[in-house]
Amino acid sequence: MKTHVKALVVGGGAVGTSIAYHLGKAGWDTLLLERDELTSGSTWHAAGLLPYFNMSYATTHIHDYSIKFYKTLEEETGLNAGFSVCGNLRMAQSKERMDEYMLYASTAETCGVPYEWMSPDQIKERFPLVRTEDLVGAIYHPTDGYINPADVTMAMAKGARQHGVTIERKWQVDSYHWNGHEWEVTCTRTADKGGNLISTDETMVIHAEHVVTATGNHAQRTAKLLGIKIPAIPVEHQFIVTEPDPMLVEWRKNNPEHPVLRDADAKWYVREERGGWILGPYERNAPARFEFGVPDSFRADLFPLDLERIEEEYMSFIHRIPSSEEVGLKDDFNGPICYTPDGNPLVGPAPGLRNMWLAEGFSFGITAAGGTGHYMAQMMVEGEAEIDMASLDPKRYGSWMTTEYAARKNEESYEHVYILHHPDEEREVARPLRTAPCYDRMAARGAQFGVVNGFERPNYFGPTPDEGGFDDHASRSFRRGGWWKYAVEEANAVRNGVGLLDASAFTKHEVKGPGATAFLDWFTCNKLPRVGRINLTYALTSHGTTRTEYTIVRMAEDHYYLVSAGAWTDYDSDYLRKAAEDKIPEVGYVAINDVTTKYGVFALAGPKSRDLLKEVIKDADPETALCNKRFPWLSMKHIELGMVPVMAIRVAYTGELGWELHHPIEMQNHLFDLLEKAGEKHGLKMVGGRAQNWLRQEKSYRAFGNELGRDATPLEADLPRFIDLEKDFFGKDALVKTGVRSKCVTFLIDGPDDADPWGREALYAGDLRVGRLTSGGYSVHFGKSIGMGYVKPEHAEVGTVLKVKMFDQLWDATIVEDSPYDPKNATIRVDG
Repeated sequence: MKTHVKALVVGGGAVGTSIAYHLGKAGWDTLLLERDELTSGSTWHAAGLLPYFNMSYATTHIHDYSIKFYKTLEEETGLNAGFSVCGNLRMAQSKERMDEYMLYASTAETCGVPYEWMSPDQIKERFPLVRTEDLVGAIYHPTDGYINPADVTMAMAKGARQHGVTIERKWQVDSYHWNGHEWEVTCTRTADKGGNLISTDETMVIHAEHVVTATGNHAQRTAKLLGIKIPAIPVEHQFIVTEPDPMLVEWRKNNPEHPVLRDADAKWYVREERGGWILGPYERNAPARFEFGVPDSFRADLFPLDLERIEEEYMSFIHRIPSSEEVGLKDDFNGPICYTPDGNPLVGPAPGLRNMWLAEGFSFGITAAGGTGHYMAQMMVEGEAEIDMASLDPKRYGSWMTTEYAARKNEESYEHVYILHHPDEEREVARPLRTAPCYDRMAARGAQFGVVNGFERPNYFGPTPDEGGFDDHASRSFRRGGWWKYAVEEANAVRNGVGLLDASAFTKHEVKGPGATAFLDWFTCNKLPRVGRINLTYALTSHGTTRTEYTIVRMAEDHYYLVSAGAWTDYDSDYLRKAAEDKIPEVGYVAINDVTTKYGVFALAGPKSRDLLKEVIKDADPETALCNKRFPWLSMKHIELGMVPVMAIRVAYTGELGWELHHPIEMQNHLFDLLEKAGEKHGLKMVGGRAQNWLRQEKSYRAFGNELGRDATPLEADLPRFIDLEKDFFGKDALVKTGVRSKCVTFLIDGPDDADPWGREALYAGDLRVGRLTSGGYSVHFGKSIGMGYVKPEHAEVGTVLKVKMFDQLWDATIVEDSPYDPKNATIRVDG
């Protein structure tokens, strides 16, 4: 067996085999190890469905690649992967479900995914065995279907071997050691004994420059070996196979195979299987398993079937396909399938480790395997994938994550496979967990919370508990939900008065030391600020695209305070630390400290914010302490508010006069009470994240994860003012070479009266798709919908009228100048 390779892939399921195939195809010397037999994990008992449906832009691309790739395998390898291109019919029992499908369909268009709409009558005419009188309609994907999981894995394995990959079975990894330039991976030969898989005395050390783990249900064991946390824990999934259905057998004599049928409101999928049906429910109360690792005795095994748990779904299956009522059960499966807290896999670099890559937590592993291999290989070989993979990055879950949290959230994620996925949904399990001290005060004032990186953060403020409270769940919608009017009031308060937001979840790092200035100057693309000033800047990828957005505050010559998006703390911290480690030999010592939970942040914004702060600031001359001369825009001052020492930054993400008030977290409630009391006469209003999101779009402020990401450069985001091309910085050459493939612009939208875009919609010029929205919402200033997105440069001129797809209709979207509200920043700079 090889002992020195460029890449070692651990895990021989569909995902691991695909990664090995694509690495081999890219020319890397690759070895794949499997502890048992190929496909012996969840792959062997997977139903093999290939659903396109997904609200994630990155995941949709991954699924699309898989479906297209699988169709090429037989020609390449000579092995039939068992792909039945029968289509996929996703049915809806309600208008709201159709709203979901229409939002999804517009997202699918941005990735070029084909679909069709079908009415109940069309469904009945085409598929007479399906009961349709209680359906509203359906979305149909003609190009997908299902595949044989074992066959497609074996085809990819053969293709991998043809590309020079070595595949070894019956080798279990027992330890990983990074020696400074490569991984030393100790493996043990396994053997069958009495039906069990046991370790033998034969060991081997593999030296690999890169390692990829695709260990499926064994992710917890992998996490322990690597000394990291991986929130991938299996959940039981059942499906049953019926005896042949005589009516189906008769119908099939003169008709093609049914598409995969999905009744999302009934929480199941169904497909044909040798004259009968396979029913796969996603029921409530499916338990997580193997929270601390898979027992050695569990191989290609199953759990006992729990028919009572799926009785409701089984009865709804009979209702939808009445001919199945008299058909007996032929077989059943109840096996472990890995989940993550948000249902998306963990794909990318492992936290804190060099050249260690994770491909774990695949609940739809067959669908995602092909695309994951393709984009993972791009990241490893080329430095970045052609699509932004940040939404799947393993570091989106921080070190605060525990086994209990992952297990309970994964159970929720399983249950939510067919729940209506409102864009404004907030899932309830394992909450609240991470709370700022002001959480109870905010809740008492009507806060309805969302979760960012585990932190509770107000989305909006409805009626208080004393006023009867508000049902956030009932307010959710694909259109303007019940919360919308409260967000409008909050946005108007910021534009016309003063609002207070809790922004404590912001990611915060201190960077200091003799090498700090040289490091950050190389690490980011903008000029570094002077002491006491701030700059907005970007850390780039090797491809010149945007890796992270930072607000940099210069505290002293070699002391900086960096603020970035609250959802990405570990993602940012890991990249920052690794970059500094690489640069220290050249620039000198750099100390990096994550101080996210050390400081709370209140954002105070609006025309009356200065007047409010004058009430509480402790200064020899309170009247001038906050004027432009003493406290200019884009500067930082250490001030005292009451008894609280505050690092105040004169900046506001809402585009109004305002300050971010960074304060010791333990003093937060004192500061909150102080500001609230002083704000009474100024009409202070509590404001949530949804209003803030609308307001920042009126200023064309880009958001990381929306307009800013690893698939577009800051020049494509139209941010040349934050790039200093006179200096050298990481990613500069690639940035310049890439040019502008598409351009970020702002739209005012004449949309439907009861809805706003969500930032996932396709954009058209006539019949030509020319871009997509990345953000959307409502503008209180202009009284209409607003959005931001990317279009081809030739369609990016101010005044151009494009069309945006919303609810299967096209609506006018006019490109406006950047910062359509207060383009000269007069309100932000106002003196007083």
